Amino acid sequence: MIRLGLVAVAACVAAAGAAWHLRRRLVSVTVVGHSMLPAYRPGDHVVVRRGVVPPPGGVVVVEQPDTRTRSWPVPPAGLGSRRQPVAGRQWLVKRVAAGPGGRWTTPAGVAERVPPGHVLLLGDNADVSFDSRQMGPFPVDRVLGAVWLRL
Repeated sequence: MIRLGLVAVAACVAAAGAAWHLRRRLVSVTVVGHSMLPAYRPGDHVVVRRGVVPPPGGVVVVEQPDTRTRSWPVPPAGLGSRRQPVAGRQWLVKRVAAGPGGRWTTPAGVAERVPPGHVLLLGDNADVSFDSRQMGPFPVDRVLGAVWLRL
């Protein structure tokens, strides 16, 4: 009887550890706005794998900068910043267009390369998207992670 109790306790501890680990790695985000239509609609829920930046064509969740100053008022909560809280921040869902070293054309028509430590991010619905077309490349430390699953 004691042996069965120890097995049950060990199973509970293992399950709690796995849940804690997954919570650190996976985050649920609700899509707000129309910038990713038709792929993602307002109200869609996505599961984000923290610490992952997919190749071009993949979708990420990135912290929204202050659109007036084009900067962030708080330390990053993205890649490599696991101790920073993610709640209370504004997040954008965007598609990776190019990674570091990739080519892109500025709105002024100048051809440039994405600098190291940055990614070029675009919304699928360009008419309503705030993305690299206005901001330029985003720092990867502002990327929360890759969209892994739509719920």
